[in-house]
Parts: sequence; structure tokens; C-alpha cells
Amino acid sequence: MDLRAELLKSIWYAFTALDVEKSGKVSKSQLKVLSHNLYTVLCIPHDPVALEEHFRDDDDGPVSSQGYMPYLNKYILDKVEEGAFVKENFDELCWTLTAKKNYKPDRNGNSVVSHQDAFKLWCLFNFLSEDKYPLVMVPDEVEYLLKKICTAMNVELNSCELDDYLSQEPQGQGGLTVWQFLDMVNSGRFLRGIEQEAVSMAIEEVYQEVIEDVLKQARSPHGYLWKKGQLRRNWSERWFTLKPSVLSYYMSEERKEKKGSITLDKHCCVEVLPDRDGKRCMFCVKTSSRTYEMSASDTRQRQEWTLAIQTAIRLQAEGKKSLHKDLKQKRREQREQREQRKAAKEEETQRLKQLQEEKERKLQELELLKEAQRQAEILLQEEEQRRRQQHEEMQRTLEIQLREAEQARASMQAEMVLKEAEAERQRKRILELEDMQERLQEALQQEVKARQDEEAVRYAQARLLAEEEEKLKQLMKLKEEQEEYIIKTQREKQVLKQEMENKNKCLEEAQKQLEEVRVNRQRVDQDVMAAQRKLRQASTNVKHWNVQMNRLMHPIGPGDKRTNVSGGGFTGYQALLSQRDSSLK
Repeated sequence: MDLRAELLKSIWYAFTALDVEKSGKVSKSQLKVLSHNLYTVLCIPHDPVALEEHFRDDDDGPVSSQGYMPYLNKYILDKVEEGAFVKENFDELCWTLTAKKNYKPDRNGNSVVSHQDAFKLWCLFNFLSEDKYPLVMVPDEVEYLLKKICTAMNVELNSCELDDYLSQEPQGQGGLTVWQFLDMVNSGRFLRGIEQEAVSMAIEEVYQEVIEDVLKQARSPHGYLWKKGQLRRNWSERWFTLKPSVLSYYMSEERKEKKGSITLDKHCCVEVLPDRDGKRCMFCVKTSSRTYEMSASDTRQRQEWTLAIQTAIRLQAEGKKSLHKDLKQKRREQREQREQRKAAKEEETQRLKQLQEEKERKLQELELLKEAQRQAEILLQEEEQRRRQQHEEMQRTLEIQLREAEQARASMQAEMVLKEAEAERQRKRILELEDMQERLQEALQQEVKARQDEEAVRYAQARLLAEEEEKLKQLMKLKEEQEEYIIKTQREKQVLKQEMENKNKCLEEAQKQLEEVRVNRQRVDQDVMAAQRKLRQASTNVKHWNVQMNRLMHPIGPGDKRTNVSGGGFTGYQALLSQRDSSLK
């Protein structure tokens, strides 16, 4: 299982924890926060531009796991470097997200494992689970993990009770989910009478062995290993931890102060040394550059350490990075082989069953064939007897028919004589009919000729009738045109008559108006004459008054200016009178 697959398992739990509605989709804001945290714990340089570009707000709705995978692969997983980050911090982030939603320990504090131990069990579950989603752990791996924990506590696992539990527990996809597994451990069914501290220490040991690839480390009850220095050649007590590629040693079991490490490769070897310098149970690790001498507390510890270091060297020689990954792969292959053998066995059993059924079916068919053969023989005998009876009956029938045929032949001969006489009469009758036919044909030809003549006459008559009908149509057309012309003339006459009446009316009205104009003119003439008489009378009066005024105003000397004024006014008055006369005229 490579690093990408390991990371994807933990990220899958974080993604499903954010899927509150269980729709398979997570909101973009939550995925932004998740991606930012993944950048941080995986020690990858942040790329906010790509993050914002991928999770634009104009995209439709939340994002599914399939929609998030391209970004996750391209901008996060492809940039992850093994050893550049702390795997435990990454797992703690994903565990924190998923545990809030899914992990439900006993509220009364009666849980067998603590929250931190539950996290380690979760990591172990992810490591041992199948590489299919949703993640499950098959019963064999569940039993393997529980046996590892019980072995670390020197307790034997009750496999029968585990099988009963697994048979009663509903399993999806062929195994237990991590939450079912944690509930099973917290139930205390398999860890009765064991203190929580012992369980925690066992889980820690299994966690370091499986997850952190610690192949071997010194146990506290058995003391530390002693290591001989290179320069001062003194012996120092150190806490050793063995991983597939390195043997590290620390000041204490807390592993806070690391004193050094021994890099292991395929060229290294481990050897047992005789006791000397007051040290016993000695062994050494030889590398290409140096030999490290160590001393164990007893022979058993030395044997365990030498075997563990040889295992690490063998893994390096085989190019494998993790013992438990290799063991897991081997267990998986064994399971697959068992399943294949089981399937082959079932297939063989099924095939044998089919062969047995086929054999029984063929035996039944054979019995049926024998029964059918017996029935066929019976039917054949019955058919033969029936055919014999039919043959005898047919023979009797033929004899009867033969006698009847002889009788019919005699009667037919007598009838043939009668028929020949009848035929002679018929030949004579035919000759008569042929003669009559010739005469009828001549009569028919005459009748045909008469009919042809009649047809010619009828054709000529039809042609004359057609010409007469055509002329009649022309005559009718002329008559219709004449009637239309008469109707049109009558209409025009009526229109002219109407126009004449209208003109007469207009003429009468014009005459009346003319009469009125004449009367008005006469009246105006009379008025003009009366006005002229009045004008003339007025003119006479004016002249008379002019004479009188001239006479009265003439002797006054000093009034020349006044005379001029009066005279000017009089002259203006005369001009007004002249204008009135001209207007009247």
C-alpha cells in the first residue's frame, strides 16, 4: 500500500464526516478549510490562487468526492513527499473531523479505550482495511489485530467468542466498519478483567509496530540494551528502537533525546559475540563503515534482537520498506488463495453435483427410453394387427368392388350402344345447327350493316343537333346581351332622368334665387334712389347754408384767422359728403 493510498483512506473519513446530509457532496467552503488544513499538516506550500480558482463561487452547488479528487490529486497528493511531514499529525487531523460525527464512546466513562487509544485503533484499522470504499476490515484482519493486542498483554484471544460476535454483527461489504470495530472493543467483551492502562500500553505497542514500523524495542521490565562507544569504548545504557531501515537509540524510553542511529542495508549483518569485559549476552551489528557492539539483559532478549535485526536486513535486501505491509500483502494473497481454493472447491462440488444430476437425468432418460421402447413394441404389434385386419378388410372390399365393376361394365356396354345412337342423332342435329348458324350469320351481317347505316344517320343527326344547339346558345347569348343592354339603357335612362330632375330642381331654385335677387335689386335701386334724393336735398341744404354762412362771416375783419379755421372745417365736411355720395353711387 503506497503513501497515496494511505493518505486517501484518512482523507475519505474527513470528507464523509463533512458530508452532513449523507448525499455524497460537501460544500465548497468546508472543502476550502479541509484543503487548507491538508496543506498545513502535509507541509506543502499553500497555493491560494489554485484553491480559489477550483472552488469558484459561480460553480453550481456542493462538490462530490469525484469532483474533489482532481484537485486533491493535482495540488496536494502529487506534491506530497514521504518523510517531509509527520504522518501522525495528518492522521490526527482526519480523526478529529470524523470522530466528532461518528465516534460515540460510553458517556458514563465505561469505555475500555481512551480517545487517544481509539485514534490509534482507527489508524490500525485504516492500515489493515481493504483498499475498497467504503472502508471495511475483513474478519481475518479483525482477528489478527485483536490477537496482536492480546499477545502484547500476554492474554489469549477467545476465537470462538469472536466468531460468534462476527456472525451476529451485521457486516457490510464483507467486513466491519471502523465504528463497529471500536464499539466491539469498547464493549469489553474480549478484554474482560484487563485494566485500561494495560490495554492502552498494548495498543501503543501494536501501533508502533504496525504504523510506525518499529520492528523491535526494549521493554521496560527487561531493562535497556547496553552499547559500547566508539571513541571512549565505554558501555552506555540506551533505549533502542528498530525500524526496517534504521536502528535508533535514545537516552530513555520517552525517546526525547536521540543519541544516534545505525543505518541498515542489505550489506549489514548481525553476529552473536562471546561474553567479555564483564558483559554477557553480547551481539554486534556490522555495517560497511563500523561495527556496533551491544549487550542484552538475557539470552532471550539477545535472540529476539538478533532475529529482529536480521529481519530488517532481509527487508532491505528484498527492497521492502515495511514488514507489516509485506505481511498484510501475504495475508491478503493467502485469503485470495483460500477464496480461490474455496471457489474452486465449490465449483468442483457444483460440477460433481451437476455430473450426478446429469447421470441421474441420463438414467431417467434411459428408463424412459426403455419404457418408450416397450411401448413402441406394443404399438408396433397393435399396428401390425391393425394393418393385417385392414388388409383383409381391404381385400374383401376390393372383391366386392370388382364384382360391382363387372356389373358396371356390362351396364356401361349397353349404355354405350345407346350413347352411339344418341351421338348419331346429335351429329345430324349439329349439321342442322351449322346450316342454321350460317343463315343466322348472313342475317346478322345484314343487321350489322343496317345498324352501321343507322349509326351514320344518327351521327349526322347528332352533328346537326350539336350545330343547332350551338346556334341556339349563340342566340341565347345575343338575347342575354340584348337584355343586359336594355337593362343598362333603362338604368342610364333613369340616371339621366334623375339628373334632369335634379337639374330642373336646381334650375327652379336658381330661378327663385334670381327672382329674389331681382326683387332685392329693385329694393336696393329704390333705396339708392331714395338716398340720392336725400343726398341731393342735403346737398341743396348744404349749399344754402354755405351761402348763408359766407354771407354772415364775410364782414368781420379781425376774424381772418377764425374764418380760415371755419373755412377749413367746412371744406372737410364737404369732402365727407363727397365720399358718401361716391359710396352710394
